[in-house]
Amino acid sequence: MSRVRIRGIYTTALTERFREDLSVVQASPPIRRRFDAEFPVEEYDASVETTDDRQGAGVVGDSETVERVADDLASLGVDAFRWTDPAPRGAVFDAAVTDTLGGGAVVDLGDREGYLSFGRVDRRIDEGDRVRVQVHDPAPPWADHRPVLGTELRAFGGIASLSTGVDKVVASGDDATRTELARTTEMLPTEVPDDWGVRWEYAAEDAGMDAMDDALGRAVGLAEAIDAGLADAPDSPADADRGDMPRRLAAPEATEWCWFGRESRFALDAERRAVTTTMPGHHRVKAARESASAAVDFVEDLWTETDALGGGDGAGEFPTGAALRQFGPAAGDRLEIRHGKPDGRCFSLGRGEVTECAPDEGKVTVRREMSGRGTYDALGTPRESGDAAVTKFREGRWWYPTVYRGDDGESKGTYVNVCTPVELFPDAARYVDLHVDVVKYPDGEVERVDDDELDAAVESGNVSEPLAEKARSVASSVERALK
Repeated sequence: MSRVRIRGIYTTALTERFREDLSVVQASPPIRRRFDAEFPVEEYDASVETTDDRQGAGVVGDSETVERVADDLASLGVDAFRWTDPAPRGAVFDAAVTDTLGGGAVVDLGDREGYLSFGRVDRRIDEGDRVRVQVHDPAPPWADHRPVLGTELRAFGGIASLSTGVDKVVASGDDATRTELARTTEMLPTEVPDDWGVRWEYAAEDAGMDAMDDALGRAVGLAEAIDAGLADAPDSPADADRGDMPRRLAAPEATEWCWFGRESRFALDAERRAVTTTMPGHHRVKAARESASAAVDFVEDLWTETDALGGGDGAGEFPTGAALRQFGPAAGDRLEIRHGKPDGRCFSLGRGEVTECAPDEGKVTVRREMSGRGTYDALGTPRESGDAAVTKFREGRWWYPTVYRGDDGESKGTYVNVCTPVELFPDAARYVDLHVDVVKYPDGEVERVDDDELDAAVESGNVSEPLAEKARSVASSVERALK
């Protein structure tokens, strides 16, 4: 049975979802208490971790298990998206520096860019230099930062890792623990390849001898895969043919990313509710910001006491008003519009002032001052300095309208974006754009646009057919309402 380690705000729900078909390992003390079960301290085949922005999860590990887990996560809801990372954790590239920033360099990896800190390279590097780098910390495609690179080679694990920058056994913990683990290493039958050193992770303190040897063996397998990938490569990337740049030399692991929309988060609530008291919108609220976790935990503690007295089961309606009052935008705030795309990218449409806010109805109005020239997409009307864009969002709605007006107050048209259910977080409105949109021109004519882009997204596999049908249905309803 494949082994999976889970970390982050979705851990309880995913442990419940996976534990029948996968072996959940290295569980934290709260998870062991919540499930009243023992989970083995063994090396994982795949690790699932909540992304830093809490919008989804990354899955890393052996390709077969990663694909299996990512398939499952992508089936959570119609608004769950999944992408394969072309720069997975552990991948080694010969690549060129394309730019230098204050503290590091931007490196072209082909389908992605990576960031190499100057502190991780033993020489000065400038634009145009060629470097051999490894992906140490991958990043989701919608993130505002690049994957973190290094020049030290590593074979990653949850119990045992290997590194070319370690010439002895390194371990976490106090001196006694480090000494004990160093001695244990000498007793294990698995041999470490030349030029690689052992790094024992925190979980090694609770692992048995067999589990430690298994973990070391897995790390050795990753290291040998890296060595094999480098066997035919030039000693230095400077000796490689520039036409081969960038070139991926080894990829011992796979990395997949899953973005959870609002409906997918509610599906995770249902999984968690089978284990413990879970308020409606548990994961939706926790995704707002880190401080929301304590508030949710407090509410659920109170809810547990209510249940003990014969109260509800916690499966009611999402408390939109309370969630937005505590963890949503307020009038006068600056709110960013985070515009996700089905291919995994996410970019900002700008920030605007929240001019109206009705938390109980889940409604927010945002006004943006426009600048620059040109025309508004699809509308074709002129874009001029002094224009204003007024956007009305509603939590959970599959569309939102933006009205453009000139500085004289005259309408320059309305653009209705069809998207996955809008989520209103403290700093941003988030969704994934579904391509098809509806526009209303200043003369009142209504037109539906970009169906061909939605069809292409379905053809490429970025949008599922059920999600596309939902988008088309929403667009049809909006089109009828605007006429």
